[in-house]
Amino acid sequence: MLAAALFWMMNSLNRDYYSLNVEYPIRFIYDDSLYIPVSPLPQTITVNVSGVGWELLGHSLLPLQAKPVDYYVRNPLRASAINTSSLTAAFADQIKDVRVNYVLADTLEVAFDRRMIKSVRIIADSARIDMAPQFVITSVINITPSHIQVGGPERLVSGLPDTVRLQIPRKRISDNYDEEIPILAFQHPQLRTSTNRVFVSFEVAELLSPLPPTAPQTVSAAMPGPANRTTERPGVRTSRTRNRTNRSQ
Repeated sequence: MLAAALFWMMNSLNRDYYSLNVEYPIRFIYDDSLYIPVSPLPQTITVNVSGVGWELLGHSLLPLQAKPVDYYVRNPLRASAINTSSLTAAFADQIKDVRVNYVLADTLEVAFDRRMIKSVRIIADSARIDMAPQFVITSVINITPSHIQVGGPERLVSGLPDTVRLQIPRKRISDNYDEEIPILAFQHPQLRTSTNRVFVSFEVAELLSPLPPTAPQTVSAAMPGPANRTTERPGVRTSRTRNRTNRSQ
């Protein structure tokens, strides 16, 4: 009885013509150096095919191992939906042993934007660095790299700032700083950065005595002598001296 049923099934698969929905891989062909999809493109498409039972059985068991079908997007900025007629023809050209009837899809919408890359400067948010009491920064704050490249759809990248301030996460810093810090400013899934971390370093020293209070500046209208005479405190350079130095440079 079992042998008879098996014989009938094999004979039926050889003769009868069946219809089946099969999921096939698809590859969108466009100039990705100029354009970028604004939403993820489908990786597979469901297609209704007809054929002899044995041939359909092979397609149903190993559909995703087939070579992806190429779908050409001729004008990405004007493309708003997949052309089902063109896609059906593309499947028919590649899948020769069965008949492609039509394409099924939950959504056929596609959208592209121009690809844009912008260089963004990274600087430390020095006003918010948390130093331990009596400790100060005594060097330039080094950031490597100082610029990163951010790429993505033009509608997103064009609105990015030219400069991003990086917060230093460590609290009560009391020694030389040299750490790797993640960049959290570009978390949109459609944005790509040349790096997502930078190295920050600077030197720190402890003050041996508190900084002297800054005395208020006063101007005497009746001071004798030249009009540009000023009184300078030890260790303080006046604006007049700085201006003269700058001009000499």
